[in-house]
Amino acid sequence: MRYIKLIILALAFLGTMPSVVHAQGAGIEWYILNEKVVELYRAGKYDHAMIVAQKALQVAEQNVGPNHPDVAESLNNLAELYHTQGDYAKAEPLYKRSLAIKEKALGPNHPSVATSLNNLAELYYNQGNYVKAEPLYKRSLAIWEKALGPNHPSVATSLNNLALLYHTQGDYAKAEPLYKRSLAIWEKALGPNHPDVATSLENLAALYRKTKRGSAANALEQRAAKIRAIKR
Repeated sequence: MRYIKLIILALAFLGTMPSVVHAQGAGIEWYILNEKVVELYRAGKYDHAMIVAQKALQVAEQNVGPNHPDVAESLNNLAELYHTQGDYAKAEPLYKRSLAIKEKALGPNHPSVATSLNNLAELYYNQGNYVKAEPLYKRSLAIWEKALGPNHPSVATSLNNLALLYHTQGDYAKAEPLYKRSLAIWEKALGPNHPDVATSLENLAALYRKTKRGSAANALEQRAAKIRAIKR
């Protein structure tokens, strides 16, 4: 069964930063290195990406000091690479340092802070530390709702992941309304045949199966299968 994961929100925006920030931020070399990290990450070339990410962090710290948001982004990317490879012990302190820098530099309610909270929550989720993950997911959701509005796709992703946390723990009563709200947002924002809608349908169907609602699960799975069959 597929589940939406928050990792996609961590690296995706670095390659799309406007060039005007170079003069104020860590510079063009840092920007180019980050674009390379994203490219290598998406290609699954994690060892090479790690080397480039470490260089990007070094360049950022040299150019803007240890407490700049660009340093936070480099820390986050390095943490993502460790996280993806299952090295949670190395990822956690990098995530935490990135989060602390963003909170101080950007304020506690900035969307970038929400991304860091989600990434750290995902780490704890993958470790089975649900007690630590839950408040981070909730805080990130609140930030995104306030910053982006209640019907933004990032809000849907956050709802889905909080639902998955409850689902994994068997708290289906809490998970179900979150899945449903997430699905409604994606359908409206992305259209009824988007792959993320299929994922949301599959997640809700899995919950229905766990709660012995086979007919309802079948209907969702059939709809998801039709979406998956569409040639892109």
